[in-house]
Amino acid sequence: MINGIQGIRLRRAVAVAVTTGAVLTTGALSTAPAQAAAAPKIVAKGGYAMNDANGKSLYTKAADTKLSTGSTTKIMTAKVVLAQPKLNLDAKVTIQMAYSDYIVSKNASSARLIVGDKVTVRQLLYGLMLPSGCDAAYALADKFGTGKTRADRVKSFIGKMNATAKSLGLKNTHFDSFDGIGNGKNYSTPRDLTKIASSAMKNSTFRTIVKTKSYTAKTTTKSGGTRTMAPWTNTNTLLGSYSGAIGVKTGSGPQAKYCLVFAATRKGKTVIGTVLASSSAAQRATDAKKLLDHGFATAG
Repeated sequence: MINGIQGIRLRRAVAVAVTTGAVLTTGALSTAPAQAAAAPKIVAKGGYAMNDANGKSLYTKAADTKLSTGSTTKIMTAKVVLAQPKLNLDAKVTIQMAYSDYIVSKNASSARLIVGDKVTVRQLLYGLMLPSGCDAAYALADKFGTGKTRADRVKSFIGKMNATAKSLGLKNTHFDSFDGIGNGKNYSTPRDLTKIASSAMKNSTFRTIVKTKSYTAKTTTKSGGTRTMAPWTNTNTLLGSYSGAIGVKTGSGPQAKYCLVFAATRKGKTVIGTVLASSSAAQRATDAKKLLDHGFATAG
């Protein structure tokens, strides 16, 4: 016969056994340690994921190691533009030959902007973030930097990018370009890039742009006519292949390899993160999906 105290103990033991997988044997309780979700293995050299609501780290791999960022740099480019006081998204920018020459000289990704066309700031942001247009990045840096010469304006704009990184408390990030085609001093870390993206995602225009799969711009030609551009397709394949994906930006390059800053929301929870220096476009997406799955399993 079980007395009152023993009965209470047994009921507690059964309750624990049901909820944690502890094993009850011959009246004694043998508890197994709770198993945390195993961290996934990724090919990328660096990776980071966090709960966007509270900034809690959910995954780290070389999270504070400085690495080349490729076109994930353009997240900061967009953030700086969208932070401009009294920003008019419908203001028009005339596409200069310098932007086209730059694309050719760097063999860079392009939004295929036409010299002489007038393109709105909003359209340039889509051209920046979807097809990863370095011509759009140049146009924005030229427009929103200050100075008498184009070189001065670009330098000023990059200065704003670095000042913004500093204001976010990021000590392992530095930009020397507006598009990620750097000169040896364009770097960040998985953790820092994730924080930049999390901050950028607080802007509704940015959020709308980076979750858009395809966008068709209608620009104004030199003669005042309307040009319907070929559609810009988002290079972030997660938008069509991962449930809840809401952004953010791909990147690639000889030093950067294949990068992806990613975000997804499920059941009211948003996981945001970064993989840097993966081995291919397909692999960076696979790496990101692993971190998102892990993040949702551990975000609580």
